[in-house]
Amino acid sequence: MKAQTGSGDDVGLEDSSQRENQPDSSWQENQPIRANASSSSVASAYFNNKIIIPEDQQHPIFSFKKLWAFTGPGFLMSIAYLDPGNIESDLRSGSVAQFKLLWVLMSATFLGLLMQRLSARLGVVTGMHLAEVCYRSYPRVPRLVLWIMVEIAIIGSDMQEVIGTAIAFYLLSDGKIPLYAGVLITIADTFTFLFLDKYGLRKLEGFFAFLILIMVVTFGYEYVMVAPDQPALLRGMFVPFCEDCGPDQVLQAVAIIGAIIMPHNIYLHSALVKSRDVDRTKRDHIQEANKYFFVEAAIALFISFLINVFVTAVFAEGFYGRNITQVYDSCIEREVPHASVFNTTNLEVDIFRGGVFLGCQFGLAALYIWAVGILAAGQSSTMTGTYTGQFVMEGFLNLKWKRWIRVLFTRSIAIFPTILVASFSGIQDLTQMNDMLNVLMSMQLPFALIPILTFTSSESIMGDFKNGRLMSVFTALLAVLVIGINLFFISVYIHSLPPHWAVYVAVSVLVILYLTFVLYLVWFCLVSNGFHFFDRLPCLSCLKRRETPYVLSESISGTSLDLDSETPDFGSTINTSEFGSMPNTGTADFESTPNTAEFGSTPNTSEYGSRANTSAVEKDHTKRNTSSQ
Repeated sequence: MKAQTGSGDDVGLEDSSQRENQPDSSWQENQPIRANASSSSVASAYFNNKIIIPEDQQHPIFSFKKLWAFTGPGFLMSIAYLDPGNIESDLRSGSVAQFKLLWVLMSATFLGLLMQRLSARLGVVTGMHLAEVCYRSYPRVPRLVLWIMVEIAIIGSDMQEVIGTAIAFYLLSDGKIPLYAGVLITIADTFTFLFLDKYGLRKLEGFFAFLILIMVVTFGYEYVMVAPDQPALLRGMFVPFCEDCGPDQVLQAVAIIGAIIMPHNIYLHSALVKSRDVDRTKRDHIQEANKYFFVEAAIALFISFLINVFVTAVFAEGFYGRNITQVYDSCIEREVPHASVFNTTNLEVDIFRGGVFLGCQFGLAALYIWAVGILAAGQSSTMTGTYTGQFVMEGFLNLKWKRWIRVLFTRSIAIFPTILVASFSGIQDLTQMNDMLNVLMSMQLPFALIPILTFTSSESIMGDFKNGRLMSVFTALLAVLVIGINLFFISVYIHSLPPHWAVYVAVSVLVILYLTFVLYLVWFCLVSNGFHFFDRLPCLSCLKRRETPYVLSESISGTSLDLDSETPDFGSTINTSEFGSMPNTGTADFESTPNTAEFGSTPNTSEYGSRANTSAVEKDHTKRNTSSQ
């Protein structure tokens, strides 16, 4: 590969203390790619003061002091599992299938934990988040398409959060705050809350923890008030079977998976872990960080799972099996606001009707407590969604925007269609948008699952921390499952479209483009991880893996790679060969690492494990040394 080296003065500038602390040679041979410590990422704008990990010699195996230092990113990540879209999916699950789909909810949460583990490991091992790695790996056109897909997921999630927050204001004010006003309020309060990080990262994480606590208390209160059947709840959670389930229940089970595993959340978590000061030149420090981040994520997702169970159980016990007459009569008897929503022939439930129903069955206090919980869910997920948008834009495009501009950009796109529906249609149509948005989120999942599988399975990126074969196969099967779910959603959606040939043609074209791009990502994943048979496909020659414009620089553990601000356009593909780790000496010996393939290099180059064709690099290095002398 054509590599750009640092100046001659940058070579061999380690002091003696650094040399004494160098890892062993076996660690150097298979070390992962890392961002240079001196590089400034956009994420550093949020995490200027990284959390220091304390030493705890008395508890070498597991330290609660260290766990507390690592606690934070997982809870911010878990908020995406508690957004209004998930809450609505939970209550509908309970209303149509009672407790029978709780095992699907638990399985989806467990699958989400495995995906978040991969995301956190990528950030810890490489020092780069997923969007940054995508920027350094994919050619220009696929990279931009991938960025657009992730932005669609972020905006779709943002719309759900705006809808939930507006409905919460509507319920709390007894309809005095109209929906369009609630939508507009989300702009101002999001700007206000986003400046909390000015007071320190820990205070920001504490505020998010407080919002999660509000959800635990409010939805837990509803759970206690309803007092669901515990044996039936446990049976639905641990028995993977849905007795007497029809198409509605199957469709809801699919919707649960789409709502729980959020594509943009995988990008977010890989960035949040960079807020901890982990010495990536030491193998044991990386192992320790991976361990504690996984434990913290497991705790955070367990809490989010309990909240989702609370919501599902409330409507499984209180709503399932009731008829419209019973619900409407109880609303009239208690003089609950908005009782007219149940003066209809069809008994349906969503975030808005769910709050009204709780007020009808258990009193006004239950309605307002529900609204507070929805407000906390909407506000917390809104802020984390804004952070995700910042990381994704800066990572994919290497574009640094001021935070308020980014917030205004994404929020404006999310608010425009939402406020139109809120102004001209009403709250029923507003809540129905959640169904479409859940389908949209599910369709974007492959654009997070396939890249994270690609890079965490690559030895040249992750070194010894790459995925094992079992994990790679499992993640691949999950991606296949998600793609199958998406095709199922599409087939269901097509039946609801107007029967016109132009509509079918448009949908067919979109489906073909969607599947084509998914297949390209799969091809890239296979070729990047050693399946070079697929690299011979002539139709994909223009989309081969491009050269990764990194700069070699010395670090304590050997090679460190960073993006050069003066590198040319990333769309070009250069016929190069691999190079391995650079020893910590005063000379640059570009001996390739055995059994290691350089990530981002163009396929069909020199054989893996052989000495790289580095004549251009050596000449450049010699020229630099001569000029310096």
